[in-house]
Order: sequence, then structure tokens, then C-alpha cells
Amino acid sequence: MEKLLEIMRALRAPGTGCPWDLAQSMRTIVPHTLEEAYEVADAIEREAWDELPGELGDLLFQVVFYCQLAGEEGRFDFATVVDEISTKLLRRHPHVFGERTADCPEAVAAQWEEIKAGERHRPGEAPPSALDHIPLGLPSLTRAHKLQSRAARIGFDWPDAAPVLDKVAEELAELRGCLAEGGAVGHAGEELGDLLFSCVNLARHLGIEPEGALREASRKFERRFRYVETAVRAAGGDPAATPLAELDAKWDEAKARGL
Repeated sequence: MEKLLEIMRALRAPGTGCPWDLAQSMRTIVPHTLEEAYEVADAIEREAWDELPGELGDLLFQVVFYCQLAGEEGRFDFATVVDEISTKLLRRHPHVFGERTADCPEAVAAQWEEIKAGERHRPGEAPPSALDHIPLGLPSLTRAHKLQSRAARIGFDWPDAAPVLDKVAEELAELRGCLAEGGAVGHAGEELGDLLFSCVNLARHLGIEPEGALREASRKFERRFRYVETAVRAAGGDPAATPLAELDAKWDEAKARGL
């Protein structure tokens, strides 16, 4: 760890450091942090275990970069970050490091949220909302899932998936009606958003992580579409000039092959 911190200091050393690293700020490296986090997720999804150490290293470097920038500004350093997370983990696991008990993952999650809420609420302040502190920058499916989960903790939820399926059908019907009436793009977008939100709710009730489900659907689409392109070209055709019916036939071949 000290070697990595020393490399980071050298990269930011005025006059001798890397021009690109010296030009960065907290804000400019945020997109890189998000990209590295997604690359970690991608390696895990693909079970590319030989790639994962490198991807985790790239993500760790982002943390080190933020700490270096903060240290230069006199805000905090890497040791502060390590101390913060260590203290938080000790505080939020009283069933391991204290005298409380929690004998299943659900009990641990409920206890975790209870402790978090206590950390945020200060005496004299208005009671916090169950929806406080859900980052706006989360992927939309993830944020919708978190909003719904938080509301469910205070009982604002359907008892099972059946009424959620009805809600999905209702929202789809409203979108169909909007399109049939020639609704404005903004109105159609609102109806589509409601449908997506209901689909996330259905995923939650089924115990399916929506981001993961959509990633898998995207990978499946990519596999099948690449097969279509390859098959058309192998027959001497051009995918862009091939009638849709032929492309659909190749798509069905891909499905039949289990792609």
C-alpha cells in the first residue's frame, strides 16, 4: 500500500510528475472512477477471474488519487479514509464486535439501516425521510430499486409480486393509450418511465437485481446480433442491406442455438 501511495505522490509531484495526473481534480476523475467500477463489475459478470485483480487495482488507484488530491488541499489523507471505514464497520457490526445479535442476512441489513439512520439524525432536527441520502448519480434502475426498498421498510409496498404484475400491465396499457392518441413525446416518456419503474418493482419482488438482469439481456442481445451479422456475411450478404425478415430468421437461428 505504501508503494502505491508513493507512486501517487510521484505522479503529482510539481515539475517532475505526470502532466495528465497533475491536470486532474476531484471532479475530473469522477468519470474514470465510475468506469473502473463498471469494469470490476464486468469482470465479475464474465467470471474473468484472471482480469479481476487488475481491475480492482485500477479501482483502488482511484481511491488513492482522491486521497492525494485531498491531502494537497489539506482536507484528509489515505489514513483518514482507512480510519473512517474501519470505525464505521466496527460501529455497524455490533453483532460481531459488540453484544447485539443478528442471525440472518435480513436481520443484519435491518440493523445496518437502523444504525445508519441514527448516525444521520441529530437532536432537534426534523425526523429524516426514509428516502434521504440515496445518491442522484446512481444508475437509474439501481436508484429506483433503492427508493422502493426504502419505502418498503416502512410498509409502503405490495405483499407479493401478483399486484405488481397488474401494475406493470396497467402502465403498459397507459403507454399504449398515450401512443394511440398521438401523445406528446414528453407524455410518452413519462408513461414509459412509469412502466420501467414498475418493472424494477417487479424485479425487487422476484428477488432479481434489475441492473444485473438488464446487463444479461444486453449481453444476450449482443451475442445474437453478432451471430446475425456473421451469418449474413458468411452467405455473402451485407447486414445493412438485408431485409428484416431475413435478419429475423437468423435471429431465430441464434435463439435455437442457445445463444
